[in-house]
Amino acid sequence: MSRRTAAQKRTVLADPKYNSRLVNMMVNRIMESGKKSLAYRIVYGAFNIIQERTGSEPLDVFEQAVRHVTPLVEVKARRVGGATYQVPMEVRSDRGIALALRWLIQYSRQRSGRTMAMKLANELMDAANETGSAIRKREETHRMAEANKAFAHYRY
Repeated sequence: MSRRTAAQKRTVLADPKYNSRLVNMMVNRIMESGKKSLAYRIVYGAFNIIQERTGSEPLDVFEQAVRHVTPLVEVKARRVGGATYQVPMEVRSDRGIALALRWLIQYSRQRSGRTMAMKLANELMDAANETGSAIRKREETHRMAEANKAFAHYRY
C-alpha cells in the first residue's frame, strides 16, 4: 500500500448474462486460481437452481440476499493508552457489499451438499428469507457493535 497516494478504485464490469456488476463481483470472489469460467458456471448454476425452486427471478433473489446480509455497523480494534477497545464504526456501502459477498461464499462453502452451485443456491435462498449462517454472522456483528457502544467516542 502506497503511503503517498491512495490506490485508484477500479470499477467492476457487468457480467455478460445478467448485465449486473454485483454478479461479476460474486464471480470474482468465488474464483480460485484464476478459473473464471468455472466460477461463472458455479454462479449461473446456482441461479438456475434458484429459478427452478422459487420460480422467481434469480437476480432479484440474489440482490435481496446481499441486501439482507450487508452489515450496517462493525467493530474495529483501536489502541488507546495501552488498552485495545472494540470501537463500533458505520460500514461504507462498498465495504458492506464486500463483507456480504465474502460471508455468503464462506458459509456456502461450509454447507453440506453435493456441488458448490447447490450450496450457493441454498445459502442465497436462506439469506433472501433472512435465515442461514450469513444472516447470523451479520446479527452477531451488529450485537458486538451494540455491546461496545460505550467506546463509540474513540472513533477516528
